[in-house]
Amino acid sequence: MNKKAILALLIAILIPVISYVLLKSFSDKATIMPRKLLLDSVSTRIVKGKEVTDSFWHRTANITLVNQLGDTVSLYDRPGKIIVMDFFFTRCPNPCPTLTRNMRKLQQSFSNYEQGRRVVDSSIVQFISFSVDPERDSVAALKAYANAYGVNPDNWWMLTGPKKTIYDFAFNELKIALIDGHNVDTAFLHTPSFILLDRNYVVRGLYDGRDSVELSKLARDVGLLMLEKDKGEKSEVFASIVALKWLWVIIVLLIIGFIFILTRKPGEIPKQNN
Repeated sequence: MNKKAILALLIAILIPVISYVLLKSFSDKATIMPRKLLLDSVSTRIVKGKEVTDSFWHRTANITLVNQLGDTVSLYDRPGKIIVMDFFFTRCPNPCPTLTRNMRKLQQSFSNYEQGRRVVDSSIVQFISFSVDPERDSVAALKAYANAYGVNPDNWWMLTGPKKTIYDFAFNELKIALIDGHNVDTAFLHTPSFILLDRNYVVRGLYDGRDSVELSKLARDVGLLMLEKDKGEKSEVFASIVALKWLWVIIVLLIIGFIFILTRKPGEIPKQNN
């Protein structure tokens, strides 16, 4: 095999490989996803002689309470949904009214249209507001409060129940005191934060519910989590590229033609059949 043939063969091998690696890299790393906040543990293992570190992120446990309609509901009742939650009480003068109004704006924005197309389908987002004063916030009180603020109960629950259950959930599962940064009082939970959970109930973000910039970031992160894939899944962009079989056929034909041109001798005329 002459030098030109060897060169052509190397090029024929490298072009698809390099294209594959570049497409895979751009597809997987083009977007920075919201980071996971609560780490349970880290372990190491040996794979093919190399040390690999595994991170185990905290998955929020289930909780069962009663909503403003008097229905008993659980966190896990809406599988596959992204969750935005906060803590409030109906007699709160500040900042709860602001938080509730801003949560309502988020709920409305996720079911509106922009420039004739739907941005986010509200069916995949669940809003949850936990009362931190459940002894006073009865179902009737929550319903009156929800009605006053125009809350749509289809995907926004205002919840009441045993105070210990709610506080244990906030401090032990969401670890509010650890991630909030507002010196939250364990005796009376009062925080202006919105908490974002992904489809696997992992905390992915904390946002000041009073800040318009933070709310915009929250809305953006909800959209990103909608597109997030499990580690074992290919991204939609990459899967679409791989699915274009006809494109790969054209590439192979072009490579064959390129090899033919490189391996032809100068001045060689293709033979014609008589």
